[in-house]
Amino acid sequence: MKKPMPDQPTSRPFTSFVKASFAPRRLLINTALFLYCLALFLLFDFLYSAFTMGQERERSARVADPVYDHGLASNFDGYDIWGEARYRLFTNSLGFKDGSVREVPLKGSSRRILLLGDSFTEAIGVPYENSFVGLLNRAGERREPKVEFLDAGVASYSPSIYYKKVKYLLDRGLQVDEVVLLSDSSDVEDEATSYFCIDDDPNYQKLCTAPPGAFPPATPLKRDFFIDHFAVTNRVRIWLKRWAQSALGNRRRAIEQDHNRIGWTTPNPDPAQYRPLGIEGGIARSLQNMTKLSELLASRGIPMTIVVYPWAQQIAQNDRDSRQVKLWRDFCPGRCKVFIDLFPVFFAAADADKDWYEHLYILGDDHFSAAGNRMMFEELAKRLLP
Repeated sequence: MKKPMPDQPTSRPFTSFVKASFAPRRLLINTALFLYCLALFLLFDFLYSAFTMGQERERSARVADPVYDHGLASNFDGYDIWGEARYRLFTNSLGFKDGSVREVPLKGSSRRILLLGDSFTEAIGVPYENSFVGLLNRAGERREPKVEFLDAGVASYSPSIYYKKVKYLLDRGLQVDEVVLLSDSSDVEDEATSYFCIDDDPNYQKLCTAPPGAFPPATPLKRDFFIDHFAVTNRVRIWLKRWAQSALGNRRRAIEQDHNRIGWTTPNPDPAQYRPLGIEGGIARSLQNMTKLSELLASRGIPMTIVVYPWAQQIAQNDRDSRQVKLWRDFCPGRCKVFIDLFPVFFAAADADKDWYEHLYILGDDHFSAAGNRMMFEELAKRLLP
C-alpha cells in the first residue's frame, strides 16, 4: 500500500506577508532601521559638503565694481549656486570664468578672442568645461596656430557694461585680436532700467538712484543652508523633482508664458517692465553704447563680431525673425566684421526634435544646458575656427 505523501509546505499568502511587515513590533524595527540609515546618509553628506565647500561659503564669486557695475572675483576657486543647482566655479586673474585658477598675461602668445555677453555667455549653472567658451578654448588649444578664447561674460551684462568693461580691459593693457559680443534679448530691458550710474551720458547719469553693484538683485550669490550643507541630498532632490515634472508632463512650464525680460520682442510687452526709459528708450540706449563700443574697437584696430541666439520662449512662440535679430542685423553693416544669427540653427533643431527644450535648455530655466552649449560651440567653431 502506498504511503501518503507528507503535507507540502504552502506559500505564505501576500496578505500575510504585508500584515507581518506592518505588525507593530516589525513596523517599529523597520522604521528605526530606515531612520538610522537616513541619519548616516545625511551625516556623510554633511561631512562631504563641508569638505568640498571649505571656506568658500564665506566668499562670493560675484562682486561689485565702480567702473562696470559688477563682475566675477579674480582667482576664485569654489562653488556657485544657480536656482537649485550648485556647481564648481573657477576664475582666472582677470576675473573671467575659466577651467582653473590661473594667471592670464595681458599679452597672449597666440591669437586671442575675447567673448563678451551676459549669463548665457558666462554659461551660468554649467561648469566651464561644458560651456561653449570652454569647448571653444579647448578646440583652439589643439589647433596650429593656437587660438585662445577668454570668457568675459557675466550674468546681467548689457551694452552699457559691454562698453565700460572692454574700455577698462583695453586701458589696463589687455591685448586681444577680436571681440565676439553675444547680444542677449534681455539687454534692452537692462538698458531701459539699469546701470545709469556708470553711463558717461549725463542724460542717463541723472537717473542714477543706486551705486554700481546694486543691479541686478539676483546677481549676488544667494546662500542656501540646505544646498550648502547637503549637496548630495540636494542633487537627489533635484533629480526626483525633474523626474516628477517629466511624469506629470509639466516640464515646459518655464516657457508657457511670455518672459518680461524679453517682452519687447513679443506682440504685447508690459510697459511697466521698461521704466524709466521705456522700450524705445532702451533700444536707443543699447544702440548708443554699442556704437561707442564699435568705435572704441575700431580705433584700436580690433574687429567686432555680434552673435544673436534665441531664448526658449522665443522658440516656443515661433519668433523666427525676432525683433532682436533685426535690431543687430541692421546695426552691423559698417561696424561688425560679421553678424552671426543662430536663431535658424536652434529653430531647425526644435523642428527636428519635439523634446528640444528638455535637451537644449536647463529644465525649468531659460539658459542653455550642456547640450545647448555644445550646439553653440559647434556653430561658433565653424565661424571662429575655420
